[in-house]
Amino acid sequence: MTKDLNLQQDASADALHAADGLGYEARSATSDHAALKLWLRMLACTTQMEGEIRRRLRVRFDTSLPRFDYLAQLYRALGGLRMKDLSSHLMVSGANVTAITDELERDGLVVRSSSPTDRRSWILNMTPKGREQFEVMAKEHEQWVLELFSCLDAPTLSQMYRQLGGLRVHMLNSQADAVPPITTISIME
Repeated sequence: MTKDLNLQQDASADALHAADGLGYEARSATSDHAALKLWLRMLACTTQMEGEIRRRLRVRFDTSLPRFDYLAQLYRALGGLRMKDLSSHLMVSGANVTAITDELERDGLVVRSSSPTDRRSWILNMTPKGREQFEVMAKEHEQWVLELFSCLDAPTLSQMYRQLGGLRVHMLNSQADAVPPITTISIME
């Protein structure tokens, strides 16, 4: 693993170090491993971009990123989704999905109906109004993402996508072996 990250070749280094609110990258030192610096930069970029998307969704559509993500999942599922499956797709608790469902149902953007195969399950579908509103938001969201990445040319985007895909595969393959399970010891016994 390369320890050195040549900051002299990084045109952004001076601008980032001069910036107010440097965030995660301020935690790295010149002597840190390149992988640590990259991780902090990726984390900073993700946090900054997500914050900007959240801000724009709030200002432009008076909505939140969780509501947008919820609608995006339902939009792709033409036959609807069980609440449990939506919770799994979004990686949030059932209580979070229920709360957002209540809001979106009240706004007329989704409907829930009982499952024909499991009386304990609810199936969620977008209403025509919900699909229409989501399509408008999704188009703008796409433009925002394109704008935020506009400093990178197509080959760079493609290369980064492939390399980050390789990183994800590596992480998935090594995840199970990486950390032994934590044993909890109770001090109350």
